Amino acid sequence: MKIHEYQAKAILARHGVPVPRGEVTSTPSEAGEIATRLGGAVVVVKAQIHAGGRGKGGGVKLAKSPDEAVKLARDMIGMTLITHQTGPEGRVVGRVLVEEGLQMTRELYLSIVLDRAAGKPVVMASAAGGMDIEEVADKTPEKIVRVYIEPGVGIVPFEARQLGFGIGLDGAQVNKFVKVVSSLYDAYLSTDCSLLEINPLVVTAAGDLLALDAKMTFDDNALYRHADIKELRDLGEEDPLEIEASKFNLNYIHLDGNIGCMVNGAGLAMATMDIIKLAGGEPANFLDVGGGANAEQIRNAFKILMSDNKVKAVLINIFGGILRCDVLAQGVIAAVKELGVPVPIVIRMEGTNVDEGKRLLRESGMKLTTADSMDEAAKKVVELAG
Repeated sequence: MKIHEYQAKAILARHGVPVPRGEVTSTPSEAGEIATRLGGAVVVVKAQIHAGGRGKGGGVKLAKSPDEAVKLARDMIGMTLITHQTGPEGRVVGRVLVEEGLQMTRELYLSIVLDRAAGKPVVMASAAGGMDIEEVADKTPEKIVRVYIEPGVGIVPFEARQLGFGIGLDGAQVNKFVKVVSSLYDAYLSTDCSLLEINPLVVTAAGDLLALDAKMTFDDNALYRHADIKELRDLGEEDPLEIEASKFNLNYIHLDGNIGCMVNGAGLAMATMDIIKLAGGEPANFLDVGGGANAEQIRNAFKILMSDNKVKAVLINIFGGILRCDVLAQGVIAAVKELGVPVPIVIRMEGTNVDEGKRLLRESGMKLTTADSMDEAAKKVVELAG
């Protein structure tokens, strides 16, 4: 789950991470009032959407007076902001963050993310703050300094100092940096974060370090422990199909292709997407119905798939274990009858009661294409999708 910048900064401030003074609003007039409360001088008006690259898209601008803050907020609120992370459809801006302007001497990068290969959180820092970290990693990877954290120990001061000196901070700044990193890790750990990113972390003219921007993503599986964070979810920023799928405990991610996928098991779902690509097609989604799926979940999954008008064919790839193949077949037949699925369906299944499942499909009288292997299924569905 993602949250907005202003929400992330509120969480970080509670854990001792220094952030600029600012307030959020959804009305232009209040933006002027906030600017006045911040001193009436230079403020920054920042569009609040779940995407990076806002500055390049016109979503971050300086206002030199409260009146200018009102004008900028009026222009931003309600606009469709397009960045490299939103895609061409963009995101509608519903609110803006008005923050105090700062005299900055340096922009740094700082983040904590789980490195699944290492099985540990990794803290990454770079002197190239304010830039897309992917671009830095691609063109100048030597500018990124990493420290892996032992989960049972946590971040220790010498590791934070190693990061600070590695990105060119002096002695006094490094001491402040150690406190920032320690507070950041405390926020990361206590909120079950999967990503915590500060870009940029700025050094002010007075030598202070502040989180000028903040991005936090949380582990959905741990939200039951954080009712306060769960309430920060903004459904307006999420894909409607993904929201609908979450109501039925379906693991669904919307993609841009035209071949709908229905699979049980995350690993098999990823392999199915790969083999569709290998066959020359483009998957329209990741959809894991789960090992214990029943006929009702299969029906709900079909409703989600058919809500995407880009889908021209569906590939069902099931390994029958907990979900028996005959139950799958019954669920597919019932769903197709009820929903009147208008696109071709290719089914590949193996496992418990597979012969009975295939018999039910054959005798259903429906135009359901079956396949005995993943390779065969992928080639057939790509052909049927046109």
